[in-house]
Amino acid sequence: MTNLAAEPLNPAHVRYIKLGAGGAWEASALDHGRLEWGSSNDPHEAAVAADWEGARAAYLAQRRAAGTATGYVRELRDFYTLGADTLWITFARDHLWWAFAEPEVIFRGQQSEGHASRYRRTIGIWRNTDLLGRPLAMTELSTKLTKVASYQQTMCSVEAAQYAVRRINGIEEPAVALAKAHYADLVGSIEAIVRQLHWADFELLVDLLFARAGWRRVSTLGGTMKNNDLIVEQAATGERASVQVKSAADQRVFDTCVAEFEASPLSNRFFFVCHSPRLSLSEPTSPTRPVHLWTGSKLAEMVVAQGLSDWLIARAA
Repeated sequence: MTNLAAEPLNPAHVRYIKLGAGGAWEASALDHGRLEWGSSNDPHEAAVAADWEGARAAYLAQRRAAGTATGYVRELRDFYTLGADTLWITFARDHLWWAFAEPEVIFRGQQSEGHASRYRRTIGIWRNTDLLGRPLAMTELSTKLTKVASYQQTMCSVEAAQYAVRRINGIEEPAVALAKAHYADLVGSIEAIVRQLHWADFELLVDLLFARAGWRRVSTLGGTMKNNDLIVEQAATGERASVQVKSAADQRVFDTCVAEFEASPLSNRFFFVCHSPRLSLSEPTSPTRPVHLWTGSKLAEMVVAQGLSDWLIARAA
């Protein structure tokens, strides 16, 4: 990851701006470093003169409702007067984008299909990553921020401004950081408990993990199968998987099990589940079919994710 700024952002204001109806001005803005805004009907001369009453009169003369004219004047004033210390954000191409802009407003006179009637040059480029270089994908942002994208007009203040600035600075929400710390502690504790299980309880735990994940067992648990402890099947697709369960194993044992799986047409994929590997195990680099290795924290995370922590604790108590 590349650090894009030495200091965290501390903007004086945060504004959301929509880059044209249906994103019509996105390419002009994002690709050319511009803050695009305005139609041909927005009064430029009044804005330059800071004549906001005159601007409101111009909107009313266009037969705008009084409330609408007031909203347009607010947007006009913000675009012309907010300084270089204002953080501008927008949503485009499935990401949050942000930039600061030079104060000067460049008036084109007419809007077109691809650009607004005026713009401000951005200071640097529009960015869709945080200061640590991590993408700001909309799917990973809180709705308290992304809901602003549904704003019906063009520009507004941002209710979740502090959240937006924290995310751009790469700072986690305090509650999220605390939850992650507790989660890491839980996973570590679950991993320690799993290592203490009797082999029969461990096999039962693995069986339950696959059942919770939507796999159904089509073989007996354990039993006399030479190369597999479980054969499981996805009911929706009919895909079958071989599962080998080991309390302890080294790389040689794992490699042997993989080779046996690849020599057999019985299953579509292979799971090797081991709670106490001898040294670290490495997955094959180019298996002919998918191979999955569950050990240590990965196995513990599966227990937590499938809601089996309570069962495991009760079994080990």
